[in-house]
Amino acid sequence: MPRRLATLLASGALALLATLTIASPAAAVTPTQKLSVLSSWTQTSASSYNSWNSARVNRAPWAEYNFNWSTDYCSSSPDNPLGFTFNLGCYRHDFGYRNYKAVGQFPANKSRLDSAFYEDLKRVCATYNSVVRPACYSLAWTYYQAVSIFGSVAAVQQADIDRAARMKADAEAKARQ
Repeated sequence: MPRRLATLLASGALALLATLTIASPAAAVTPTQKLSVLSSWTQTSASSYNSWNSARVNRAPWAEYNFNWSTDYCSSSPDNPLGFTFNLGCYRHDFGYRNYKAVGQFPANKSRLDSAFYEDLKRVCATYNSVVRPACYSLAWTYYQAVSIFGSVAAVQQADIDRAARMKADAEAKARQ
């Protein structure tokens, strides 16, 4: 009897141990959940940008969503034209394009993604001195037009950047007088 009791207790303990150590499978992220998060991170508001940027910096909690975080920033256009920091705006724009294409929802969202991009760039411009801000806004508009029309900031021409550089230099010169 003691041997049988020991066997019974041992098998019970093993069953309990197996139950405790086998992780129950987590519920998979549904397409609806993924689209909901994607939508919340690609709106025109600063809070949407901030939520996306927070997730970009801390991706681990979002790993199960399998988002595509790759970027070429502003494609072949300068990421920080004339020193204006457009790189993160370009990054979020890439994020939206790549992930909406992956879920087959790009055409329905392209216009909003482009508008969010423009709002991101304008928020960047608002942080600069009022003297050079018009040059920044001019570049933001040019970058927006490139993505809106061509789908890429690669369409920004050197002449556009040169025009904004002249605006910036002229404004700085006037401010020094």
